[in-house]
Amino acid sequence: MIRMAFCDDDLTVLDGIRELMDQYRTKYYQQIEYSFFHSPLELLAEIENGLRLDVLVLDVVMPGTDGISVAREIRRYDEAVKIIFLTSSSEFALEACTVGAYFYQMKPVSEENLYRLLRSVISECEKAGQCSLILHSKNGITRIRLDKLLYCEVVGRYLMFHLENGKVLECVGSMNTLCSKLASYKNFLHSHRSFLVNMEFVQNISCRAITMDNHVEIPIPHGKYSRVKNQYLEYAFSKRQIFML
Repeated sequence: MIRMAFCDDDLTVLDGIRELMDQYRTKYYQQIEYSFFHSPLELLAEIENGLRLDVLVLDVVMPGTDGISVAREIRRYDEAVKIIFLTSSSEFALEACTVGAYFYQMKPVSEENLYRLLRSVISECEKAGQCSLILHSKNGITRIRLDKLLYCEVVGRYLMFHLENGKVLECVGSMNTLCSKLASYKNFLHSHRSFLVNMEFVQNISCRAITMDNHVEIPIPHGKYSRVKNQYLEYAFSKRQIFML
């Protein structure tokens, strides 16, 4: 089930999109659940209360705020939702990139453009849905994409998830449970009892530590270097990465 929401202060726009969505769901037998918001504050309140979406279609220019600011707030709770901006102006296109916008769609929205966009974003959601993790963090229920997770470490009773954008999310849990849940994802390396590393972000491996792209060093226990190195090389070869000897 794909969950979508549309937020626009123009009721005429929302009514038009609602009609097109009803037609699309019927025509293509898509399992889509969608809701409509006339106020960005109402949308934010629902997200803060736990609403999680796969796709959010958001107007850029609205009374009292703008879609970029709303999207920036939403990113505090959800790194994975695909945000599509609707606008009658291209002036905010560069800012849209700063909040990880999936697409920037100019108004008016035609049936052809909307349906093409829906096919694309739904396909992406179906792929990404198998590659995300739901955390009960201090900020509430948060969804993160595994391809944005650099590494995870244990600190006391907490798991600390370090993301590509520099954010750190924490939740109660055990490393063994996390490793079990991610066992089918071959890009994760349990290099140390307190660390799980995403090998996509490994910059260097020495006999003492793994250096990540953000320059953080993950310790390698004494006597474990060969295992860590071999697992990384096996992964790199499976990705057909190029080696210079």
